Amino acid sequence: METVKGFKDKLGKEAEKAAFIREVVRQTFERYNFQEIETPIIEYEEFVKGENPNDEAVSDIFRLQDRGKRNLALRYEFTFQLKRVAKNQKLPFKRFQIGPVFRDEPVQGNRLRQFTQCDIDTIGATIKDQAEILAATTEILDALKVESTILISNRSLLNEILEEQKIKEKGKAIRELDKLDKLSEKEVYENLKKINAEKLLEIVKKKEDFFKKYPSYSEIEELKKCLGYYGIKTKFQPSLARGLGYYVGNVWEIKSNIKETICAGGTYLIDGNVSTGITLGIERLMAVLNIKIDIEKILVVSLDEDKKSIEIAKKLRKFGKNASVYFGKPTKALEYANSYGIKKVIFVGKKEVEKKKIKVKNMLTGEEITLTIEKIDKGKI
Repeated sequence: METVKGFKDKLGKEAEKAAFIREVVRQTFERYNFQEIETPIIEYEEFVKGENPNDEAVSDIFRLQDRGKRNLALRYEFTFQLKRVAKNQKLPFKRFQIGPVFRDEPVQGNRLRQFTQCDIDTIGATIKDQAEILAATTEILDALKVESTILISNRSLLNEILEEQKIKEKGKAIRELDKLDKLSEKEVYENLKKINAEKLLEIVKKKEDFFKKYPSYSEIEELKKCLGYYGIKTKFQPSLARGLGYYVGNVWEIKSNIKETICAGGTYLIDGNVSTGITLGIERLMAVLNIKIDIEKILVVSLDEDKKSIEIAKKLRKFGKNASVYFGKPTKALEYANSYGIKKVIFVGKKEVEKKKIKVKNMLTGEEITLTIEKIDKGKI
């Protein structure tokens, strides 16, 4: 049976790669003293829609009903749930979350309809907290050896420009500008022209010094200064708006060598508290990961020596090795090891137990060596 379009299974090396990224993300967020939380996948539809029901992402939510005919929806992101989670928390409230989110949207490129997000947020944040979140994210990307560029902008700055240009349909203009990395400039121009906002294209192409006259640019300057303490460089991109309507200040996207954004976020309000965060997409990071995931696995083959084989496997695991026992013929065991990328195979038979010497086969080179049981028992293999 095939999976539903936009959904996929992760197996073998792909699953290992996803797990590796999750662990790097989790450990990094924890080192910055962010606490992990979990929230429900299903919420009331009204709560999921929030205060920005016209946002593109909100319009793509998966809707469903339970037996009580209540209108429900799958979460499309984590941020809206912070309205509930952050209540009565001591500020700043620093949390992270890793898990699946869902969008009922067309499948294209590296975008699926179920994907795993890693969110880090500070509720009750300053611009220094924005820098910290980008520093933690940069640390993750460095650990994964992902080449990246941080693009920054500011929603308040865009609003000032829209006011100056007397553009009425501000929300629509911002959403169209944000599509410059997805559509051609001509398409964006035509879309802006429909709402008398085509002049915006000329403005956002101006050099950075031009924008220093707007009061909100000072937030960009302060963020760049704080990021300098971490040795982090950014690129100012005034057309960057982020599609979600709740952003109010500095916003950012991180690009790599794929068309899609690999990380994105910005500043928003939760119950009147200035907050900030970023989202990293596991599937996007998998597409740009430059590290080969190499997990050493050992297969202990029992040749009618089940007790000793189990004992050896237990001791190997005690020393942090990945080991399992195979009960069957040696030829089948070797086929099995090849199928699952197991690097080393240990044969445990009556003769080996009596001599206290074990044969170890390297599945990559085909080389066989003999080790004492004592050495193997100490995890030296």
